[in-house]
Order: sequence, then C-alpha cells, then structure tokens
Amino acid sequence: MRQHPARTHYPRTPHLPWSPGASGDDVRIGDLAGLRGREVVVTEKLDGENTTLYGDGLHARSLDSAHHPSRAWVKALQGRVGRMIPAGWRVCGENVYARHSLAYDDLESWFYGFSVWDGDGRCLDWDRGADFLRGLGIPVPRVLWRGVFDERALRRLKLDAERHEGYVVRTADGFPAGEFRHRVAKWVRPGHVRTGTHWMHAAVVENGLAPAAALWSVRSGAAPDAATLLDAVGLPDGDAPAAAEVAARLGGTGDERLAGVLAALLHARHRATLAGRLARPLGLPLARRVADLVGLHTALHRPYPDEQRRTGLVRMSYAVGLEALHAVAAAAAPDAAALEQVEWSALHAEEAGPIGPLREAFAGLDPDAAARCLGEAREAYALGRVGTVEEAVAATWRRRTGDFPRLIHMVGPSGSGKSTFARGLSGVDAYVSLDELREGRGSRADQSANGEVLRRGLDRLGAALAEGATVVWDATSLNPHQRSLVHSVARRRDALVTHAVVLVDEDELVRRNERRTHPVPSEVLTAQLRRYVPPYPGQAHRTWYVGAGGTIEEEA
Repeated sequence: MRQHPARTHYPRTPHLPWSPGASGDDVRIGDLAGLRGREVVVTEKLDGENTTLYGDGLHARSLDSAHHPSRAWVKALQGRVGRMIPAGWRVCGENVYARHSLAYDDLESWFYGFSVWDGDGRCLDWDRGADFLRGLGIPVPRVLWRGVFDERALRRLKLDAERHEGYVVRTADGFPAGEFRHRVAKWVRPGHVRTGTHWMHAAVVENGLAPAAALWSVRSGAAPDAATLLDAVGLPDGDAPAAAEVAARLGGTGDERLAGVLAALLHARHRATLAGRLARPLGLPLARRVADLVGLHTALHRPYPDEQRRTGLVRMSYAVGLEALHAVAAAAAPDAAALEQVEWSALHAEEAGPIGPLREAFAGLDPDAAARCLGEAREAYALGRVGTVEEAVAATWRRRTGDFPRLIHMVGPSGSGKSTFARGLSGVDAYVSLDELREGRGSRADQSANGEVLRRGLDRLGAALAEGATVVWDATSLNPHQRSLVHSVARRRDALVTHAVVLVDEDELVRRNERRTHPVPSEVLTAQLRRYVPPYPGQAHRTWYVGAGGTIEEEA
C-alpha cells in the first residue's frame, strides 16, 4: 500500500514486568507509575495482525504494508465504515481473519478495535472509544477485569495458554500519544509464537466466527444474511426480503441499522414476548428497541389526522428512531395504500426532530426531579408547547425541588419477577399488592371479587400518595386500560410515575412459574402473554426496563 503522509505507525506495546512472553528485544514498561492509582481496563490480547483504519484507507503495523489475502476482508470493512471516521482520526485494532498461532472458532468479527485516536493524536477514553467503535459496527476485545490498578489482581488473572495469547492493560481515561508507553502494557503467554512457518508465508486459514458475527456484520454496514441473523437470535423464520430492503434504505452503521433490519426480519412476531427473547443475544436495551419497532410500525400504515401527526411521531421517537421506524413500516407495508401512508408520514417526520440535549439540561438535579422535569418537558415538546431546551427548562421549574409523591408502577406477567424486584427497592413507604389483597380475603387465586380488590388497592394508593409517600403498585398491569386506572390516581395526587417493566423470555417465564409457591395455571399465563402490551417509553415520566436478572438494564 502506498504510504500516506497522514498515516501513523502504531507504537510497540511494552510488556508488564511479570509477562513471561517477553523476549530479549521486546520493550518492557519502565515503571508502573502511569497505571498506579488510575482506573484501568484489561482486555484479551488477540492473536492477529495490528491494523489501523482511517477514513480513506488502512495499513497494518508497517505503513507500507503490501497486499495479502488475509487483508481483503478488513479492506472491505474499511470501505463500509470509512466515511464514518472523521478526518484525522484513526481506529486501531486487530485483524484476526487469518489463523496465526491460535485457532479461533467463536469470533464476533474478524476485526476488533482496541483504541480510537482523534485528530489531535489523543487516545479516547475507553468508554467513549468503545461507543464510537460500536457505532461503526466494530466490537472490542473481551474485558477481563476493570478497576483501580491492582498488581496483585492482575497477577492472579488466569488464562488458558492454549486458547488465549495474553492480555492488555490500559488506563480507562484517555491520553496523548506521548504517554502511550506509560499508559498501556501487556502480558503475553510464554512461547506465544508456536508455528514453524510465519503465517504470512503459509496458506490462509480463516478463523471461525460465532453466530453473533452476523449481528456485527449488519452493524458494520454489510448486507444482511437472514439465515445467519435468525441463527444469531435463536428464532426459526423471518421476512428476508423486508430485512434486505431496510438495510438498503437505512445505510449507515451501528445499532440503529441492526435494530431496523431485525425488526423488519421479525415484523410479524408478537412484540410482548420479543424483547425478552432477544435480550440474551442483543442486550435488553437493543432488544427493547427492536420489539418497539415491531409494535409501532403498523401505526404508520393507517390514516392519521395530519394535525396530530407531529405529536404522534415525536412521542414515537422517544421509543425508537424515526428513520428506522419508517424504513421498517415501508418494507412491511401490506399494500400500496399502506405504503403511501408511510411515505406521507415520512414527510411529517422531518418536522419531528429532537428538541436538543434535554437530559443534560437537568443533569444537576436529584434523579427523581430530573426524571419528572425530563418527562414533562418531552411531553410539552410533543404537544408543541415548548420548542427549545431553554423553554423546556423554564416550563418545568416547579418540579426542580422534587417536592412530590412517587409511584413505581410494576408491569409484567405472573412469574416475571416483579415482586422480587419491588421488594428490593429502597426508600419505599407503601406497597400495594393486589395478590396480597386477594390473599387477605381468603385466597390470592380467587378472581371473583377483582373489582372490589382493585377499588381497595386504588384507595390505598391514593391515600399514600396524598401523604407524599413513595408507593409501589404491584400487579400485572398488562394493558393500557389497566394502567390508566392507576395513572388517574397518580395524576390527581401530582405524583412522579415510573413504569418498572419486566421483560423476560417466555420459556423462562414458564420455568419460573412452575417453581413459584403460588403458580398460575399454564393457560392463564398463556392468556396473559397474549394480552400483554408493555408500555412504551414516554408513557410515564420514567420507564425502567428490568431484565431476567432482576436489575434495571435500561432507563428510557
């Protein structure tokens, strides 16, 4: 490859003092002062070829690296993502397409990024760099440890020398290029080169990919392969032509592209159970977005009063990206009339852009006050009552003190873990459980007096909120009508409303229900899932999405 004047050679990474793989001509870190007292991130060291990507090209460690078959795939990757790399920036990582000394069979990609450098020659902090790489569709190596530098903890790290080459430790915060040798170091297994012939002079043998590689491929701008995507998410079938159409419509890279492609592939599935099913391969935040695209896209197929379109689109934008929503709706349109409605909606969507950095405007407040201000500001913007961040801040000044009651409204089918999560919350003053009210009447399974039980529960809720309490409402609350009765009480008492939505895979729900002290009949659980309509972001001041592990995995 022709040398470019703006190219930068990646420096040699020094070995840690206890690295057994250092040879006589390797660089060793002089002292650990640049690491001690700082938060560090320790990642797996991959056995590949150091490679740097730019907006207009790439090179291996040598700036004049020539063509090699093992570099063809990463060149194609750079061709897809290069336009997303700002001028003067560089992405450094490991090209693991070809087998070197270690054979991999479960890679998420044939290229992993481990650092991003800006136009001033500064390495981005780890979290910002990882976010930037994810936006390009490039994974980072596996994180083995993170915390304030602790030599004893690092020395205790155990790696399988037959499967792992070593690890790299770097400071979590960013640093200028001149400090590289003090901020980055590596541990390498003894005798890490274990092949007789150098890999560049041997036949190229591809390393193996894991099912998740199909997800990263779509993130990086590649055309989707429906079969491998379905294998990656563990589902049997989908709409391949719709997925291909959305990929072409969206272009770009990152999670937004992947969410749109998966929603198009799975657009015929039931939204209520989709997020829980996708949470394991995607992570709950992205799984929730895919499910919400599936749930919302059909609304664009129907006629809608033009004077209300902007409000509706702004509210939808709090759940999903409007570009992806319109792409999915167009690809899944059942007929020409529905497609025409989508195209008309897309014109209105141009006026439904975000108001601006609202979250930052309320960042200094108590979390509950910030959530209340943010929720009310977003609704005011959707209704056209405010048009700028400054107006939104002014319109919510009364909420800044946090002087209001609080309602945590649990949502989810039986056995999803609502009560366990709710009982673990701190600062709760009152707990209203419809199951416990039924049990007080004789049996928690007795549904014959549901109307009376509900009235008693709402009365207790209203009384507690009137006293300024923080109250948990624990019931399935499966649909908007059931939730609206509770919300009416909360509005009368001027309460902050938080939806705590539990999203668990259907198979896991069945297993949990079977182990419960008070299981519901299987047909009741099936009926609940059929009726379940999880709330969307924006339908309360704040929404917590709780995963199968019982923790909040997204706040929307």
